[in-house]
Parts: sequence; structure tokens; C-alpha cells
Amino acid sequence: MDGVIVDSHPAHRFAWKEFLRTLGKAVSERELDFVMDGRKREDILVHFLGPLSQEQLEQYGKLKNDLFWQAASEIVPIPGAFKFIETVHRAGIPMAVATSGSASRTHSILERTALASRFRAVITGDEIRHGKPDPHIYRLACRRLGCLPDTAVAVEDAAAGVRAAKGAGLMCVGIAGDRPKEQLRAAGADCVLRDFVDITLREFHSLVGM
Repeated sequence: MDGVIVDSHPAHRFAWKEFLRTLGKAVSERELDFVMDGRKREDILVHFLGPLSQEQLEQYGKLKNDLFWQAASEIVPIPGAFKFIETVHRAGIPMAVATSGSASRTHSILERTALASRFRAVITGDEIRHGKPDPHIYRLACRRLGCLPDTAVAVEDAAAGVRAAKGAGLMCVGIAGDRPKEQLRAAGADCVLRDFVDITLREFHSLVGM
């Protein structure tokens, strides 16, 4: 979802930086890049703060989530994404969201963008033990769509997400935005696009050889 359907990265960076600042921990923009790599919130908390109790994970997670919604006005669609999702939906191709984000935030964004009905399945970080690059989330998405992994295509904007998709046996299209495409290619993406602008379904099929 993040970085593929909506550009929520600025809101996430703001929320994590402010959250860590309240705990007296200053982080650079480079260090915050870890947040953008499709990790579960719990993994990010442990990465920056070390081992935490379940109570701390829940408390800190709620505080970070509150800070995220303070910056929600910065969340905008990835160029062309909504139109492309509608095209795929009208073609009768089932879609799933496979995100490391929390269930509450994921479903809230899908409802706010009126996209919830477009996805047959929504798998969030709350349902998986290990976040990306672990491939389980994509295996679970394929299971719920009722398809084999080698008949599915993942769309990812993060290297960890690409590795998760490829590890599960899916084709993977990278969405680079303004960032260099090489990182996604190095992670194993079969092809990399800037965004969804002017991409037809026929062109998308040809890109992934399906």
C-alpha cells in the first residue's frame, strides 16, 4: 500500500522522527530510510530502540500511529495508481493488498480513498509473524486470492518487499517514484516503473510476460 497505492512516506518519516525525538533519540534522514523498506512497525521499533516488552511495543505503536495521522493531509495517491486499480478491477482480475502496515491504518486509508471494495483480500502486518523480506505475506495473499504464486504479480516500492515477493515465487514490478531504479532491480524486480501514469493493462501484461 505505502509507496504503491498512496505516497504516505512523508507522513511516516514525520511520525517516526517525532516519535523518536520524544524519547530523546535523534535520527538522520538517512537512518529513517530503514522505515521506508516495508518493515513491520514492531521491527522498526526494535531496530531503533532495542528489545522492548509487548506493553512497550503496543504503547509506542499507538503513539507513532497518532503522530502519523497528524500528518495525514500529506498522504496523496501515487500518480496513476487509482486509475490503474480501477482498470484492473473492471477487467475482473482479483487484487489483494499485502502490507506490513497495521490493520487499523490500512483499512482506514482504503476506506478514505474509496478503494476498499476493489480488493478481494487485505493482509496486514497484524496477521504475520515476520515482516518483509520474509515471503509469507505474499504466500498468504495468493492463498486468499485462490491463485498460484507463479500466476500473480506483486507491485512493490521497497527492496525488502521485492525480495519478499520473489521469495514467494511471484513476478514483481517495482515502483521507484523519484528514486533511482537500480535498488529495486538489484533486489530482483522483473521491471521497474516510475509510477502508473499512462500504463495500460496490455502494456503491464507485456512487461511481466503474462
